[in-house]
Amino acid sequence: MLDLVLAIAHHVLVFALFGVLFGEIVMVRRGVDLATITRVGRIDLMYGALAGLIVVVGFGRAVFAAKGWAYYSHNLFFHLKIATFVVVGLLSIPPTVAYIRWRRAGQAPSDAQVAGVRRWLLAELVLFAFIPAFAAAMARGYGEFRG
Repeated sequence: MLDLVLAIAHHVLVFALFGVLFGEIVMVRRGVDLATITRVGRIDLMYGALAGLIVVVGFGRAVFAAKGWAYYSHNLFFHLKIATFVVVGLLSIPPTVAYIRWRRAGQAPSDAQVAGVRRWLLAELVLFAFIPAFAAAMARGYGEFRG
């Protein structure tokens, strides 16, 4: 039962994270106003909280659930999934810093600033798409190695 609960929680959290990222992309666009940036900043906090929960639940699942750590630790796609998640997290830092800077400045960003942040967000989205692909390969036993 623990395996099922952790799997459901992990999947719901990942879908929620995707939704939050997609919401940021929709809201951060040319002509964005300061009130929207404030809302995006709050949404970005949810992004960070969801990412943290995904790590906790995901590793809990890898350690305590049905397949166990031995299965995951010897799987290339598990390592690729984790590495991609880390890179997506690192790519989320510049937009977060920009939202904070824009709010502190008390004025809406220029279109050029918005375009720069959108590039980071789109890069996150593109890489994010690889995470479920790696998870699907891993769950089917592809990428197993003994190291």
